[in-house]
Amino acid sequence: MKKPQLITIITALFFVAIIFLFGRTIPLKSSSKAVNNGQSTTTGNLTDTILNMAKRELRPDQLTRLASLEASISGATSKDQKLEVYHQLAHFWKDSAGFLLPFAFYEGETARLENSENSLTFAARLFLENLQQEQSLDFRRWEALQAKDLFERSLIINPNNDSAKIGLGACYLFGNISAAPMEGIGKIKEVLDRDSTNVYGQMMMVRGSLMSGQYEKAISRLQLVYQLKPNNLEAILLLADTYERINDKSNALKWYERSVPLVTNAEMKTAIEKRIEDLKK
Repeated sequence: MKKPQLITIITALFFVAIIFLFGRTIPLKSSSKAVNNGQSTTTGNLTDTILNMAKRELRPDQLTRLASLEASISGATSKDQKLEVYHQLAHFWKDSAGFLLPFAFYEGETARLENSENSLTFAARLFLENLQQEQSLDFRRWEALQAKDLFERSLIINPNNDSAKIGLGACYLFGNISAAPMEGIGKIKEVLDRDSTNVYGQMMMVRGSLMSGQYEKAISRLQLVYQLKPNNLEAILLLADTYERINDKSNALKWYERSVPLVTNAEMKTAIEKRIEDLKK
């Protein structure tokens, strides 16, 4: 495994569990003409694009099942009936088709109808975690707007939910939904100024620092996370990778070596051990 592939694994470590659960995401690089030709698209159009892209990957029997479920939406007259259909659609996309974004979309629709703090936050984080891997600016913005709406609904129910506040800030930071990215940083810092031990908030700030090339700031926050959570594998690997980015081989080696006992994924462990060997040369 080459170094760029190892970096991809490290920076997307928090995303691995979702990929494992859902098998694959929609191949967004081969997106619609509206995305590829540089024209702006509406949220509704992008929703249709995402669902239609996924449908093109389905088998005939899956398409038949999906058509039946979609037809059931118009026939659902009560809240409970609609919730049942949305649940079935969400689980179809997760369990039968293995596509994350349609699953997240219907989880979001379910959460809005159910209007519980837990369901809204869960659906929002599905979008937020995926958008940080997204290459298309239009698709990233769509996911960020979905997550933003869900986090805001969750905060109406519980204004003291710090994780939702951090998630909302991350939508602005990573989602291209504001001309002022500092708006997102400000929302995250609001939580960290009260509680610097909030690991979720610190890691979001780390990702923001890495995105802007502020490696020393990222290292400082990662070291704090390590003090708080010594077994946080993502923080340890990001420390190793960030030290390597600034050409500090000795520290990069130290943190890569520290990560090995915590890694359970065989391919990842092999890649890290190979990187350790290369750095020792």
